[in-house]
Amino acid sequence: MPEQRTQYHFLKPEDVLKLRSYEFAPRMIVDGYFAGTHRSSHKGQSADFFDYREYSPGDDIRSIDWKVFARSDRYFVRLFEQYTDMVCYLFLDSSGSMGYGKPFTKLEYCSFFAAALSYLVIKQGDLVSVTVTDDGIREHFPAGSTHGHLTNILNCLERNRPGRRTNLAQALLRATPLLKKRGILIIISDLLDSPGRFFTALNPYLHRGFEVMIFHILHPEELKMPPRGYVRFEDMETGRHLTTDSDTILKGYVRAVEQARLNVRALSIRKGVTYTFASTQTHYFNLFDEFTAKRGRSTAARLNGIR
Repeated sequence: MPEQRTQYHFLKPEDVLKLRSYEFAPRMIVDGYFAGTHRSSHKGQSADFFDYREYSPGDDIRSIDWKVFARSDRYFVRLFEQYTDMVCYLFLDSSGSMGYGKPFTKLEYCSFFAAALSYLVIKQGDLVSVTVTDDGIREHFPAGSTHGHLTNILNCLERNRPGRRTNLAQALLRATPLLKKRGILIIISDLLDSPGRFFTALNPYLHRGFEVMIFHILHPEELKMPPRGYVRFEDMETGRHLTTDSDTILKGYVRAVEQARLNVRALSIRKGVTYTFASTQTHYFNLFDEFTAKRGRSTAARLNGIR
């Protein structure tokens, strides 16, 4: 039996009270993106017309709207609302680098968000699965929607600690047979990994029709390293160290970090993946605000572009 708790560090009673009235839950879940027993925007042959999206190789050509093609000279497929079960798959990066930060680490920050998101999905009556990763899969909870399932997830987050080296690609590839039903794949990570391997590992999920969302989280000091003179830097995952004058490398470091972030964002756009970036200085509730706003702008832009 899982350890029983009356209060959790990552889901406090005061947070639950805020989440009960939070706009993200009723608006985004009911309106379609987190639709389980509600609406879903997957392509179907019944119910009402919902939206368009651009044609992708492998789509049924019968779903192409030729009238839209005649007006826009671009291929779009029609989406329909249909009732279906929803599964939300959370991947929580728990590699060594996620242990960085004060007053709380990146892993702690991401655990608050994972706990809140799990609560919201289960509260709505839908299914959530949580996978804890570093250079592979450390823990995996298949999709569930009961109070006991949420308790197990919260207990896992409580005992979870930063682990080995980052290898999101390896974790995603190993999880492929575990995620049997199409759903929403949410990856919460600092993304200190090879972007090429990571996005290649997402291909099987995208091909199967998963909605993929990336929450890219960094500590403020990783974005703009404060000048400290000569400093001994240590890799939290390999133990390797380097002593150098932080003042002389500051500008180059900031440029490199920003370029790496922009590369991930560009690859996300190219793959049709929703990308959200935040620092641990931002309250995790803002991640819901960012996601809600981006989904709204994305739908409006698609509709305006084809009318």
